[in-house]
Amino acid sequence: MTRIVVITGGSTPERDVALAGASQVVAALRGMGYEVVVVDTTSGALTAADEAQLLRPAVGREPPSAEALAALEARELGPRLVELPEVRDADLVFPVLHGRQGEGGALQALLEVARLSFVGSSAVGSGVAMDKDMAKRLFTASDVPTAPWVMWPAKRAAVEALGVPLIVKPVNVGSTVGLTVLRRLEELDAAVEIAARYDSEVMLEAYLPGREYTVGVLGDRALAVGEIEPAHEVFDYECKYTPGLTRETFPAAIPEELASRLQALALRAHRALKLRDFSRVDFRIAADGTPMCLEANTLPGVTRTSLLPQSAAAVGIDFPTLCDTICRLGLARSQLGNKLPTSTGTTVG
Repeated sequence: MTRIVVITGGSTPERDVALAGASQVVAALRGMGYEVVVVDTTSGALTAADEAQLLRPAVGREPPSAEALAALEARELGPRLVELPEVRDADLVFPVLHGRQGEGGALQALLEVARLSFVGSSAVGSGVAMDKDMAKRLFTASDVPTAPWVMWPAKRAAVEALGVPLIVKPVNVGSTVGLTVLRRLEELDAAVEIAARYDSEVMLEAYLPGREYTVGVLGDRALAVGEIEPAHEVFDYECKYTPGLTRETFPAAIPEELASRLQALALRAHRALKLRDFSRVDFRIAADGTPMCLEANTLPGVTRTSLLPQSAAAVGIDFPTLCDTICRLGLARSQLGNKLPTSTGTTVG
């Protein structure tokens, strides 16, 4: 039986999101015939009782407090993670982590040095995608339109050129944690201070007023386009994880020409950042109708109601098959394809 270790939890503001995703990935993989062990980066391998306590599908309205995260960070296993027998002896690692810790490339680098096979993007691809400034530079070089931006500190003229409203956000944090929609430049310092609580780098980005779309990528295939209609001005943490605050439509009710354009740009963005296996690429439409790439997520949410699973379901790939396909892509790289459980998994090329 193929042994999968799901690494989750962590000490980032998105810990609860990771645990919620892991709860459903673990159930899906076990149902597909894999032997699965769960490891929290702050405490090691979980017992069945630990799983029952921690792996819950619900995510709260707000991320964990700074005090709670600091306590968890002090317990991080760091490089000792790959010394755990549950990790070292696994056939494949399936990270379900978010934020800089899981998506920033450090975990992937650790796994690469330990010569452990894992699903998802490499350390290089993960790091580049997590760094929103670097990602936007590569988007621009690859003809993927993206909103104008500057890094803080910036000259007053450069900030004014972006106009208002203005997005102020930390560079290496996901789930819109620390993000502010700024309407008055007089409040810029306060918005920067909020973002700086979560990261040492802060980005200022032109606000895009149009509709928001997302496209899943699996293997080298763009999945269905979805439209996101949050109750708030932006698709923030509360809207993402509070039922009823966002309307998500898959496939989006848009002209085929626009859908094809978004899918092509999603694949181009995925390739520009050298991503692999799966990702989710987000867009907003500019005032002139141009689709603008917001970011690419290398470890997007993977609960059954998350955006990537919805994008897959709209093209006929159910959640267990999605998880199975991701594992098959990772195992194929490690030349362990002969150890795969028998299933009707979708081939993605």
